[in-house]
Amino acid sequence: MYIPDLYKNENQEAITAFLKENSFGILINQTNGKLWATHIPLELSINALGKIILEGHISKENPQWKGFAENDQVLAIFSGPHSYISPSWYDHENVPTWNYIAVHVYGKIKIIEGDAVIKSLKKLVDKYEQNSENPVQIEDLSKKTMMQTRGIVAFEIEIGEIQAQQKMSQNRDDKNYKNIISELENINTNQSIAVANEMKKCPR
Repeated sequence: MYIPDLYKNENQEAITAFLKENSFGILINQTNGKLWATHIPLELSINALGKIILEGHISKENPQWKGFAENDQVLAIFSGPHSYISPSWYDHENVPTWNYIAVHVYGKIKIIEGDAVIKSLKKLVDKYEQNSENPVQIEDLSKKTMMQTRGIVAFEIEIGEIQAQQKMSQNRDDKNYKNIISELENINTNQSIAVANEMKKCPR
């Protein structure tokens, strides 16, 4: 990913928090000479060897998994809040642009089987059920329901490189920076408010 130095995020703690909070990503690989992409939750974790990984699974009916063996190099893309930035918000003439946060994770993928699959699914379910009024647990599901796990391919991605970009108008002076935040708040959409909040957290 092309990242101008001004927008490069190298704060590992912030990147880790971002990946945990924005775990619904896009898994990209090459299968049968074609690029494939699947939108799935990819959970940050540490494997038995102490290596940082992403865990996930896809349907066996999805041909993408058949490319994991022939080429284990994959890319996972994660997006955060984003919003259009109008040039009318500046006190000088300029061009329109977009503010956004994105993280690209490169790594080697391998299929996991057996108890590791159930362990991975349990972590996923526990994470997203924790705020439910009546949380479901993997251990409570019937054998019949758990038979459906035969229809998935579980995997882990050993992370090789992370590229993180946080483009939040860092190139603007304080006056225009504050005005952008104000205009984003006036738009009052979920995305514009989220971007405004991220801008308020950016060091100046």
